[in-house]
Amino acid sequence: MKVIINGQPKTFEAPLNLFDILEQEDMIGMMIAVAQNGTFISKDNYKTTTIKDGDSLEIVAPMQGG
Repeated sequence: MKVIINGQPKTFEAPLNLFDILEQEDMIGMMIAVAQNGTFISKDNYKTTTIKDGDSLEIVAPMQGG
């Protein structure tokens, strides 16, 4: 299955949930915010959010500086 992550196509084995993808991308434990197809997903829902072929994920981390 193809998923777009931050504008880049990636291929994963189905079935998947959001937690699975974040784990495969080594992002578990990081301070991030995730949107699936433009909708924010709460961290509490990562394991119950199903990812479908063609979904778009935006994953962002806070930046420090000033």
